[in-house]
Order: sequence, then structure tokens, then C-alpha cells
Amino acid sequence: MKVLIADDHPLFRMGLRYALSARGFEVVFEAQDGLEALEGCHKTLPEVALLDIKMPNMDGIEACRRMLTECSSALTVVLLTTFSEPAIVESARKAGARGFLSKETEPLQLAEMLERIVKSPERDWMPATTALPQFTPREQDVLKLLLIGKTNKRIASVLGLSPDTVKDYVSRVL
Repeated sequence: MKVLIADDHPLFRMGLRYALSARGFEVVFEAQDGLEALEGCHKTLPEVALLDIKMPNMDGIEACRRMLTECSSALTVVLLTTFSEPAIVESARKAGARGFLSKETEPLQLAEMLERIVKSPERDWMPATTALPQFTPREQDVLKLLLIGKTNKRIASVLGLSPDTVKDYVSRVL
């Protein structure tokens, strides 16, 4: 399987190339930024692109989006990162990334995980991005008091609410 690697750290790329080669992947292009990766995609037509998210000139998410529209929609793009904030994961998902792997993973294990992603394209390999619930200011007040161990009766007294109203707020925040 032909793979393109893009990461702005040469030593990381070298380790990744070694690990991927050991698992039977053929690294056909290495890039230090997203723009160079996009050019390499046009030249080599890889089957898989393994892209760091934070790179100069063009980040991995934009490179992913452009590779899938300009090179091949059949390309499997997997993003590498130390960041897993829900907004970044959601941007990667919208760009068309098939997977999201941590750069803190051992290189050989990372290569094994990449192999699984490629072999199971129907599976969703992106991390969950379940958003935290949004609470009203009053619900936040109740939650803060609950977190420091206050009883419903004490919360009612502190906030000037009836115990039944506090019970209703508690049921909404828990």
C-alpha cells in the first residue's frame, strides 16, 4: 500500500517511515508541510496519506480537504496529532479524514492501527466529539453547589429557591 507522510519533524517522519515499511507499507512521499504534501499527492497518487495536523504553510486538515477533492476521493487520510479537542476532531471529520491517531503512540503500534483503518473503511475511526451540555446560569449555580457537597435543602436556602425547584434543576444537570 502506497503511503504519503507529512510532518514538520524530520525525526518523527523517519521513525514513521521505518515503522510503516516494517509493516509492508511503501512510503512513496515525505513532506514537511501540507502544501508539499498536496504536491506530493498529485505526483505519487498514494492510497493513504498520514498527515500531522499542525504544520507550516498548510495544516493537515486543509491538506486533507484539498487532497480528497484534488487528488482522489478514494484516498484514505489519517491525521496525526497531540491535540484531540472536539472542535479539531470535528473539523477533521468534515474535511474527510478517516482516522485520528495520537503522535504519542509507539511507531510500530501506530503502523498497526493505520493498517486496521485501511482494512476497515466502513468503521468510524474518528474519536467521539460529544459536546458537553450547555447549562443556564442558574443551572450552573446549582451544579457548583452540588459539587461542593451542598444538599438540595441548603442549595434552596442559598439561592432563594423552593426545594422542589432545586430538585428540578438537579434533575436537569445530572
